[in-house]
Amino acid sequence: MARLSVNINKIATLRNSRGGKIPSVSEAAIKCQEFGAQGITIHPRPDQRHIRRQDVYELKPLIQTEYNIEGYPSEDFINLVIEVGADQVTMVPDQHDQLTSDHGWDTRKHRHFLTDIVSRLKEKGIRTSLFVDPDPDALEGAALTGTDRIELYTESYATLYPLDREKAIAPFMEAAKAAEALNLGVNAGHDLNLENLAYFHQRISNLLEVSIGHALISDALYLGLEQTIRKYLDCLQ
Repeated sequence: MARLSVNINKIATLRNSRGGKIPSVSEAAIKCQEFGAQGITIHPRPDQRHIRRQDVYELKPLIQTEYNIEGYPSEDFINLVIEVGADQVTMVPDQHDQLTSDHGWDTRKHRHFLTDIVSRLKEKGIRTSLFVDPDPDALEGAALTGTDRIELYTESYATLYPLDREKAIAPFMEAAKAAEALNLGVNAGHDLNLENLAYFHQRISNLLEVSIGHALISDALYLGLEQTIRKYLDCLQ
């Protein structure tokens, strides 16, 4: 069974839209874990438009499962995740003002930069993951950095799935096979939802973890958080 890590950024977005502390990202993290989530993901951005720096510290003692922190590996970000003691750091190639992640790393071009960051994090006992497109060359480049895992960027799968799910999953199956041969663990995330998650999990046999936020929190508006998490967990059985 692949693990479900719930990205709670959208809880913070809702809180920040009004000010104050409602809804509480801390309470959301506690409840997600109580309801069965096996990890909590956050993505603090430089403009703090959702997760704030203070949240990163306040959440740490509440995480009894896995604390996955995503972000561009700037010096400030790396110092933050080391200081707070993340369990896993997922590095994304986002610009500082980017709305959402929309591409994976060029692992060949940025190999030396990523290798240095991976080494620093692993020295602190932090698992590393690189956000990549389902491209065998990107996976080979990722392996050269020494990273523990890759996270497959799944937007293309989600977009094509309603039209042709076999065609949609094909490059991800190839990428997962290449990752296994390179001894890389496989995570996945972006636009996975209750419609497409089960099939993705069925076809990617070495999938270790999915990180899901936007769709899951949106579903929770109608189904409630506990029922929604149970449904996502069912997709991963």
